[in-house]
Amino acid sequence: MKNYISSIFLLFSFVLFSQELVVKESIYNPSSNINDGVIKLEVDGGTPPYQYKWSNQSTPLTANQATNLVEGLTYMVTITDSNGLKVTKQYKVPTQAITEFFNGVMTPAVSALGSVLFWDPFAAIGIYDPVAYSDVKRIAIPGWSPELQDKFILKQWLKSEGQDVKKGDEIAVISKKDGTTETIISPVNGKIKHLAKEGGVIYNSENQEHVIEQGAHILAEIKYDEPVIITHPNGDPQQKAIPFIVVWLVIGAAFFTLRMGFINIRGFRHSLDLARGKYDDPDAPGQVTHFQALATAVSGTVGLGNIAGVGVAVSLGGAGATFWMIVCGLLGMSSKFVECTLGVKYRNILPDGRVFGGPMNYLRYGLEKRNLKGFGKVLAGVFAVLAVGASFGGGNMFQANQSFEQLSGQFPALQGNGFWFGIITAILVGVVIIGGINSIANVTGRVVPIMASIYILAALTVIIINIENIGPAFAAIVDGAFSPSALRGGVIGVLIVGFQRAAFSNEAGVGSAAIAHSTAKTNHPPSEGFVALLEPFIDTVVVCTLTALVLIFTGMHEVEGMAGAQLTSDAFGSVLSWFPYVLALAVFLFAFSTMISWSYYGMRAWTYLFGKSKKVEFVYKMLFLVFVVVGASVSLGAVLDFSDMMILAMSFPNIIGLYLMSGEVKRDLDDYLIKLKANLLYKKKEEA
Repeated sequence: MKNYISSIFLLFSFVLFSQELVVKESIYNPSSNINDGVIKLEVDGGTPPYQYKWSNQSTPLTANQATNLVEGLTYMVTITDSNGLKVTKQYKVPTQAITEFFNGVMTPAVSALGSVLFWDPFAAIGIYDPVAYSDVKRIAIPGWSPELQDKFILKQWLKSEGQDVKKGDEIAVISKKDGTTETIISPVNGKIKHLAKEGGVIYNSENQEHVIEQGAHILAEIKYDEPVIITHPNGDPQQKAIPFIVVWLVIGAAFFTLRMGFINIRGFRHSLDLARGKYDDPDAPGQVTHFQALATAVSGTVGLGNIAGVGVAVSLGGAGATFWMIVCGLLGMSSKFVECTLGVKYRNILPDGRVFGGPMNYLRYGLEKRNLKGFGKVLAGVFAVLAVGASFGGGNMFQANQSFEQLSGQFPALQGNGFWFGIITAILVGVVIIGGINSIANVTGRVVPIMASIYILAALTVIIINIENIGPAFAAIVDGAFSPSALRGGVIGVLIVGFQRAAFSNEAGVGSAAIAHSTAKTNHPPSEGFVALLEPFIDTVVVCTLTALVLIFTGMHEVEGMAGAQLTSDAFGSVLSWFPYVLALAVFLFAFSTMISWSYYGMRAWTYLFGKSKKVEFVYKMLFLVFVVVGASVSLGAVLDFSDMMILAMSFPNIIGLYLMSGEVKRDLDDYLIKLKANLLYKKKEEA
């Protein structure tokens, strides 16, 4: 009897054990490069096939191997067999280089800062559901791409309009220019809607309207019975959030536009006169002319955001995102007016002529006038810390890193020589920044017009070559802005993408430009506010819009799976085969000018924190040059992401101060306009 019971127990144990999922892991760190960790799993027991739910969103549910993982970060995976038996494991790829260690430490910090900057207040209070849904499945010409040269005709519909279809059903037959045919298969269940007529042309690469029109290569839509949640490869729902930072910047810009009586529009002509030097008083306090201050500030904002950022916006939001970028740029002009007026008003000029101005000053001393001394000190201190971090990261390492990547991509001889590229760049930057703001202003005053002219002329060349596309292009922009597909998030989704990229590019409300503009020679603070409002116009309304138009005119806004600088480069290259090389050099010039401008922003924040001596300034400059080399020679991943986010975080203390002092700016503006109308301002005699 005892032997019988023992046998039953052993059999039961065997059956039970065979049902357990036994996981054997293999963890690899193949190199000292960041983000190349690998975790591979082998599963025994249970009933195959297995599903793998990774915390890494880019790893599919069917994959037993996760790649491109951050070293030093913990990853979770839940394995489920076909009977629902599951087990959860966690793994970490060990770090083997100091860069991997820093990247692993900073990744959670990026996530924490991102959870603040990109927090969605509307979803949090239940106003709307941020989860991205698709209500239809679009059926495209198989293998279509914007470069495809062919003509497709809808030869025959195999399913009637409005008919229910099943996944795998044959729904249509299309023919190509060479007479060959292809049968289209339904990839999903639902109700079919015809978007092309039987016997009619679906897409013709020789028809420019088809090249420009968004979705011209789509022949049908299949409407789901219920909207389907769009998911990441690991099964997590995708979300189209309305980031708090975008709301913060745009609401601020809209408020200042109304508070200043649409100064962005009515002050535009006077701002051009000021920038041209019509009112330049050589005896006014300050260090640089209105134009030089503008060039320095523009060089700090016109950069990779105008090339890569616009590519991202148009890729995610379609042509319609361009419209909302322009709107955001126009609103941002008012934010720049307010912050740069205050930058001049609360600046300090030392006996040796050096100027100390910007948000640190007006937050501290402007709020002190309102009996908010303690609050002002806190805001100014927070701003200064963020500005120093942003100058080393987003204004320095990020620029060096991305410009090296772009140049090495076009000039293979550079590959693997990031350190020497960084050394040379640091020397060039050092030659300029050691001389201070006058040297920076002289260089940006020459470099900015040259680099902007090259880029604008190239963009105009592409547009003029494709000038017949102007009607369809603007139709695509307007249609995409007000009636986009649900796949792009509807009007709100496209609006947010456009606003987000414009706000990130022109930095209106961030406060950085007020540091450069505070050095301008003027007796009237609002005069520099007028000059500053040109900055978002140049950055966003002109340069960003031209980039978007190049993408739309060449049909590259329809490319899927590519975004950023490569998309923009390919768009130019489709018309001017040699231009990607010029674009790579333009990216370097953009990055170089951004670095020298941000060196000044960071130095002024540094001296606010550590003292105004020239020795303190020299220490900062040396540190800045070291970070140029580090940025070009090392992949820092999350370190760059975190420091780039600090630029956006600067807007929190800055805009609080701008709200509190907007009434003061409005009074100064009114007084200035009275003097302007009464012809009481200094004017150059030759212009009188």
